[in-house]
Amino acid sequence: MGEIVLAAKVTHVPTMLMSEQEGPIKGKRQAAIDGHYEIARRAKELGADTVVICDTHWMINAGFHINANSHFKGLFTSSEFPQFIQDMPYDYEGNPDLGDAIARIASDKGAYTLSHHLDSLELEYGSLVPMRFMSRKHKMKVVSVAAWCNTHDHDESRLMGEAIREAVEASDSKVALIASGSLSHKMFSNKDYGPKNGTFNIASEFNRQMDLRVLDMWKNGDHATFLKMLPEYSDQCCGEGAMHDTAMLYGALGWDSYSGRCEVVTEYFPSSGTGQTNVIFPVQ
Repeated sequence: MGEIVLAAKVTHVPTMLMSEQEGPIKGKRQAAIDGHYEIARRAKELGADTVVICDTHWMINAGFHINANSHFKGLFTSSEFPQFIQDMPYDYEGNPDLGDAIARIASDKGAYTLSHHLDSLELEYGSLVPMRFMSRKHKMKVVSVAAWCNTHDHDESRLMGEAIREAVEASDSKVALIASGSLSHKMFSNKDYGPKNGTFNIASEFNRQMDLRVLDMWKNGDHATFLKMLPEYSDQCCGEGAMHDTAMLYGALGWDSYSGRCEVVTEYFPSSGTGQTNVIFPVQ
């Protein structure tokens, strides 16, 4: 019988890659990188063989979609920020059986889902950035779930999370479940971006305060209250991918019955207007 052995909400900001390159950002995102290392270290300690990533950089407009290919290999350049992420090599094994099972169970629950086995369907950088760093500490198979959901509600993503859990438990896999996305995600307008409103700033003090309050809720295990405010928080603070990655994570953990006290492994930091962190959700 399989199990989810670790769950986390993680950042995937491109400046993590830039932090390892010569230039003004070198070393500036080491805390975020170290957070990914710690999550991977714990996943290894817990015996995880597969990571399921709910990716807010994979946009979908109808149904749900899973990249369940058996192997992912290529060079990735971001269409959003080609100056930041270009020609990034990747080479990971997949877990097709698990991806297919998630899709089947989600569809049975009413969240119509397709599982894909296409060499031409690339992983998005919401999956590739965490894998770049986590794979240095622990090699895992990858299943990527689209979590930038334009026409879906959070209740549907809750069903997807439930399907992830049920599929894992019916398998022989030990899984690290990763919600890959920011907290608030209001970016600076193009004309306002610059030295005063750049890489290391938040776009809205209201968003910062809301993010910090959410982190307090998570650390105190007050998830039922957070879920009541999730739709408005996501809307008013521009949650990345409408925070469907977070809804999927909670669906897998038990939704409003979940009471784990979360552990922040990377302290909250602003990035190009957005609010970022790495947080471990204890699996109960």
